[in-house]
Amino acid sequence: MIDRADIVIIGGGIQGCSIGYNLAKKGQKNIVILEKETVASGASGRCGAGFRQQFGTEMNCILARESVKIFEQLSDELEYDIELNQRGYLILAYTEKEVEQFQKNVQLEHSLGIPARLITPCEAREIVPVLDTKDVLAATYCPTDGNVNPLLTTFAYAEAAQRMGVKLYQFTEVQKIETNKHNIEAVVTNKGRILTDTVINSAGGYAREIGELAGVEIPVYAQRHQIMVTEPIDPLWVPMLMSFSRNFYFQQLPHGSILGGYGDPENEIIGHNTGSSWQFAVTMAKKMTALIPVLTNVRIVRQWSGSYTMSPDSQPILGEHPQLKGFYMSVGFSGHGFMLAPITGIMLAEYILEGDTPLPIEKLHITRFERGELILEPSVV
Repeated sequence: MIDRADIVIIGGGIQGCSIGYNLAKKGQKNIVILEKETVASGASGRCGAGFRQQFGTEMNCILARESVKIFEQLSDELEYDIELNQRGYLILAYTEKEVEQFQKNVQLEHSLGIPARLITPCEAREIVPVLDTKDVLAATYCPTDGNVNPLLTTFAYAEAAQRMGVKLYQFTEVQKIETNKHNIEAVVTNKGRILTDTVINSAGGYAREIGELAGVEIPVYAQRHQIMVTEPIDPLWVPMLMSFSRNFYFQQLPHGSILGGYGDPENEIIGHNTGSSWQFAVTMAKKMTALIPVLTNVRIVRQWSGSYTMSPDSQPILGEHPQLKGFYMSVGFSGHGFMLAPITGIMLAEYILEGDTPLPIEKLHITRFERGELILEPSVV
């Protein structure tokens, strides 16, 4: 392992690999990515890998829109097939309050060039004929939303970064970040010490702990999020199905399996437990069969879990920590880290190397919590 680096990135998930690639693409040399296990072994490799542009805040709409533009050409850019499928998202409204919010969302999305539309339950059935629309009041649909393979996408970024000279060290755990008078001096790992004055924390569920190693506080925490997949069956529908009020997302993948999950912030485990529960499987099965009754006899193949890294407003924290020069963060994505990684990797690279970025990164700075300028997204599972 080298003993000196210009930039050390902690975390070999989609965020760290995207940032490393984009830094190298802009000409930065002597970059190191440290991963305590293997690339994509954390949340990046355990996620549903869907991406959507249907949000209720301008910030999330813009970030998602720009990431989709990148996803659309990423296989060519990285010379690696990421298995892009733009199969759309169909998001269902079950309450009058949701319908009102969806109307606002679509108006915002149209103003930003996102091709989402508000549709009736009958139109939703035309898109998904097997859908039970008994209690559905309305829906929104965006055909350019979709999914990619999470492992392949992360591997693609990692391999492209290494081709450009980035050094990736797996099974390398950060044990200490040495500082002196609010400056970084070195990163100490189980395999040696690297002198550096710049560290990027993209450690996902361990982002808070990495901050503590550097002597700074980052207001995030890891929360388990479970997901499951069924046996493959004949094609039934195309888009991702989602509801905010009924708390689910699931889709039929191109090879026939159905993959889905839901969030349970009141009862889910906080911390690094990535086990699975039978309660999740039962509840998720009920959610699926209530919406798509023909799934009643489909068998679950397996279930697993990963971490959402939650911030106080469920929005990412990007930029330099005000108490430690050279300590940058790309953390706290609260379940949206994979879908936003293409654009946030560019934003961090621009911010670090050029001091600014065309997109409003300052609104995602950690100091927003002290100022009380939280970004509250109304449309999340």
